[in-house]
Amino acid sequence: MSGGAGDCARAFSPASVGNVAVGFDILGHAIAGAGDTVSVRRIAAREVRIAAIAGTPYALPRQAPDNTAGAALIAMREALALPFGFEVAIEKGIPLGSGMGGSAASCVAALVAANALLAVPLPREELYPFALAGEAVASGGRHGDNLGPMLLGGLVLSTAERLVRIPVPDAWHSLLVHPDAVLETRRARAALQGSYALGEFVEQSANLALVLSGCFTADASLVRAGLRDVLVEPRRAALIGGFHAARDAALHAGAMGASISGAGPSVFAWFEQREAALAAQAGVQQAFAAAGFDSQAWVSPLNAPGAQLL
Repeated sequence: MSGGAGDCARAFSPASVGNVAVGFDILGHAIAGAGDTVSVRRIAAREVRIAAIAGTPYALPRQAPDNTAGAALIAMREALALPFGFEVAIEKGIPLGSGMGGSAASCVAALVAANALLAVPLPREELYPFALAGEAVASGGRHGDNLGPMLLGGLVLSTAERLVRIPVPDAWHSLLVHPDAVLETRRARAALQGSYALGEFVEQSANLALVLSGCFTADASLVRAGLRDVLVEPRRAALIGGFHAARDAALHAGAMGASISGAGPSVFAWFEQREAALAAQAGVQQAFAAAGFDSQAWVSPLNAPGAQLL
């Protein structure tokens, strides 16, 4: 069996904004400018090996079943009954515990690279179940809000079994600001335990419907009415120093909405024009600086590209 593009491939997966305020675990969009790069080599042994991990000061798992990229490739190998294995080298470009989808990016980049080594590469959507297996290693759950946009690009609704690309006007941009702090996904998810009022679910469902309707109709007023998180943000905000000031700075600068990116501590905001997102950047970063945090920022179209072969 000969690989579709030889015995080695390299792929880049962008960062992403998970949840997007109104779609906990199911809605996300890609971010241009930051991401992980993974090289995959086909090997004769029917196993997956993690050969190297670079770009992070933290010791990430080198045993394939405990690594997001390794677990995703194991799932692919087993599902397709491949008569060969993979050796993987990971270059981290997304800060860990940032709320930018770092664990998801590694497994998506690995899958896109490995897929290029198959005799008949699979459509992107068919890589999704393998990516879910990889993401579960890091977060403890099979949720696709980061995986979908990394696989397809843009804004994506990711259910347990389906990926749906949501149309967004090309002019709409996001601002993503990452304070120099770490918030582990498992800790952020633990903050969500407890009871919720039925009315909160109704309000959040209405907000999600407004945002999706606004995207499909290119109506920013609907997005402005709905891009608010009444379920998750109130329980996680206390874990993020400077969050309220950063969010409010984006809103005062004209954002359609702003909230926590993924599990945090990064903050995202949506704008109708790139220039407005750029103009808001300094204020959001100043809010984090006042709380004692340096930060990095990215301005990206909501229709940012997904993972790419290099």
